[in-house]
Amino acid sequence: MTAHPADEQAWTVYGRRQLDFGWSPQVPERIDWGFWPSVGPGAEVLGDIRGKRVLDIGSGPGHHAVHLARAYGALVDGVDLSPTQHRRALDDHGAEPGVRFVCEDVVEHLRHTEPYQVAYALRSFACIDPGHLLPALGDGLLAGAPLVFSALHTDADGRGPSTVVAPRQEYIRLRDEEPIPTRMWVLTPQLWENLLAAHGFRAESVELLTAPAPDDPVKVQLVRARRS
Repeated sequence: MTAHPADEQAWTVYGRRQLDFGWSPQVPERIDWGFWPSVGPGAEVLGDIRGKRVLDIGSGPGHHAVHLARAYGALVDGVDLSPTQHRRALDDHGAEPGVRFVCEDVVEHLRHTEPYQVAYALRSFACIDPGHLLPALGDGLLAGAPLVFSALHTDADGRGPSTVVAPRQEYIRLRDEEPIPTRMWVLTPQLWENLLAAHGFRAESVELLTAPAPDDPVKVQLVRARRS
């Protein structure tokens, strides 16, 4: 099984628009798992990552991977299916020490690389079919390795998570641009815990991160798990 073409297409369109705008995010001073600066914990939830092989799932323009390499001495592989997102990462950070960018389905990547000591995903985990991703992660992480990811819980329209493991249509939003439809798995914490357990992971905690503006309904789950 390979990644669904629609998943690649949506993020390729997004990356192309950002390339056309010439916009690149700054390397952050901290990891923000939600959409809002300084809401929730930072990279400390990954544990001690100095000198460790770290997998960034859906690394996009690569700024988070660079932060972890610079600030914590991690050896980060940023893997993204979208060729335009990969191009953004290479254009801005292709020569960054401690970071390698790979344009590939992360599942295919895990089939031909050494197991990782840590894996994380910032708001990209739920953009990949968990039935496709989780078996590969079960094989592609060392025993005891942390897996930390953030995923949408409640969207901008106030829709909460689904109680069935199925994708729904969400939108990638850019200011003054037509929203880009994409598939996303917006699941309850219990469903994520069940899926993780079925593929060799132990869920350690699920924290809800809430938008600081009181009229913003968006909530994000921060899931911390560990390979059994």
